Amino acid sequence: MVYQPPAGARDLLPLDVAQKRWIEDRLEQVFQGWGYHRIITSTLERMDTLMAGDAIERSTVIQLQNLQEEELGLRPELTASIARAAVTRMAGINYPQRLYYNANVFGRSPELKHNRQQEFYQAGVELLGGGGIVADAEVLLLVAACLRALKLQNWHLIVGEAGITRSLLKAFPADLQSKVRRAIANLDRVMIETLPLSNELRDRAKIMLDLRGKSADVLQKISTLDLDFRQQEAVNNLSSLVELIESQGKFSLILDLSLIQTFDYYTGIVFEVVSDIGNQARVIGRGGRYDKLLGLYHPQGENIPGTGFALFIEDLYHLLLTSGQLPQTTPASNWLVVPENTSASAAAFAYADKLRSSTHLVRVEMELGGKNSQAIQEYARNRGIAQIAWIKADGSKTIKSVNNQQLTIHNS
Repeated sequence: MVYQPPAGARDLLPLDVAQKRWIEDRLEQVFQGWGYHRIITSTLERMDTLMAGDAIERSTVIQLQNLQEEELGLRPELTASIARAAVTRMAGINYPQRLYYNANVFGRSPELKHNRQQEFYQAGVELLGGGGIVADAEVLLLVAACLRALKLQNWHLIVGEAGITRSLLKAFPADLQSKVRRAIANLDRVMIETLPLSNELRDRAKIMLDLRGKSADVLQKISTLDLDFRQQEAVNNLSSLVELIESQGKFSLILDLSLIQTFDYYTGIVFEVVSDIGNQARVIGRGGRYDKLLGLYHPQGENIPGTGFALFIEDLYHLLLTSGQLPQTTPASNWLVVPENTSASAAAFAYADKLRSSTHLVRVEMELGGKNSQAIQEYARNRGIAQIAWIKADGSKTIKSVNNQQLTIHNS
């Protein structure tokens, strides 16, 4: 029998890990530079936590059950888990809280296709306790800083506003709102034509389909709709956010008020990070504002504003694979320490410990025996090891480079 990982799972070998870590390390430096601190939450959560008040569909969660017959699941994203941890484990903290994560998430595709990937890796941030335009701008500018750190080219940010989109849908009959929402999310004009809508509502739906493009054009189009005070206020805030972002000169936004995220806990801006490399659009991250999510878990039901995003490590990896930036080999060891015989093993271990005690990382391997001198040097050459230390039982040593040229001899 050939043992393989289960369908939808995969192993990461050392080079895979080195390349993944290269991406994560650069993102982590950016997160920390902006004042964010790492949080690690449980991979396993209660289903009521994961579903975030039915904002996440149960069918997309990989479910488990323990001996107490509790309904448990593997997290499909991190925001709900971090919201739960923040209000239950971090009581009395000062806001805003800036948190980041590097973690695996799990998701079941509704199509249940065979071998469809079910485990993914994400890195992202949650800015808790920060409401308003400045907090939204920080998160969007932080996305840009992350992609600059990876030297990623040809990407853009698509920004919507969940509160505006949701309120505009209320003009439609209650029994048709979900269908109109689905048609708009899928840009399905045919479905709009077939729904039993009045001419006025059909025209409204078509306008909503076209609320995408340059920010100035979209903001002008939405002004043609009959907006109430709250809707107009949300549009004004969105306009101010766009102005603030574009004043920084880092990038321009594409507004898309038909943008509807998979997770339905967003209350304000929503956005997707899209790469256009190779004439193929690829979503490499998502995020948005969720001002009511933390209240679901708060002991007193207090709503605490939040906003954040997740970047998708696998998608970033595929984009960076041909850039020449990712490491092509695993890091080589600096030293190979070789005891000349069994009685020299203690002295060899002691010398290896001395080498490793440096203030910077020194990779030291021990020769485990069974090779002659030529085979040892060939092994070191193949592995890219810089130096070999031959150790005698009395602790004296001979240090050689891998090209067999003797450098120094130390006697003790």
